[in-house]
Amino acid sequence: MISVDPTNTNPHPARTLVMGVVNVTPNSFSDGGMWADPEVAIRHARDLVAHGADIIDVGGESTRPGTERTPEDEELRRVLSVVEALVADGATVSVDTMRASVAEAVVEAGATIVNDVSGGKADPAILDVVADAGVDYVLMHWRGQSATMQDLIHYDNVVADVISETSQQVDAAIAAGIARERIIVDPGIGFSKTPEQNWQLVEAVDAFQDGFEDLRVLWGVSRKRFLGELLADNGQDRPALERDASTMALSTYLALHRAWCVRTHEVRANRDAMETVARLLA
Repeated sequence: MISVDPTNTNPHPARTLVMGVVNVTPNSFSDGGMWADPEVAIRHARDLVAHGADIIDVGGESTRPGTERTPEDEELRRVLSVVEALVADGATVSVDTMRASVAEAVVEAGATIVNDVSGGKADPAILDVVADAGVDYVLMHWRGQSATMQDLIHYDNVVADVISETSQQVDAAIAAGIARERIIVDPGIGFSKTPEQNWQLVEAVDAFQDGFEDLRVLWGVSRKRFLGELLADNGQDRPALERDASTMALSTYLALHRAWCVRTHEVRANRDAMETVARLLA
């Protein structure tokens, strides 16, 4: 097994990293409610670490399409004790949040990555928090909140437009004081994009990564709706919990293209796949 330091800023490490997802929410699209109790979430996160996760990404607010915002105090209540326990274990912890106040609290608790699906647009003060803390910042391509994002799907050229819009977000983060090497970009698969546009972005993995050749790129495709549509039977999308094999296939494809990290709900099989690809590319 190849050990990779998740704090290293090399965009193309010896093995693609695996970020394990822990949704401490009642309404996430893939596993809503399964880990809503913080104590259960902590046990699940420890299982993911044992299965080979390099990073644990803890989220207290669902961003599934159509979802309304979670109150700030409730989001923090959900994630803080989970972060504290995992940091005490020595895990590398990321927190999925769009709020500056939540980011500030979890960084103080020891999280070393802020994963902001809005890329600084929902709460621009989050950029100042990250800059002051000097932690890593996942900046995702984003056009709007979950309740309305699927209305924002017009692109002249989805690949070129996503690269251009994400570049503008990167520039804003740097202008706020975040060191460029601390930025990790995410093309935002499933956010303000149709299923066909998601496929176009995945197929253009090299173009996207070349657009940010000095930055790390995180890909989040796990269990997403475009996979359920691909695997539909008699007009019914494949349920989210039954999309893991398809997720692993895409993780493998992305790793073959030297992705920095894949974000996934099921860790063991994806870590095995990343090890296998690393051997092939060695």
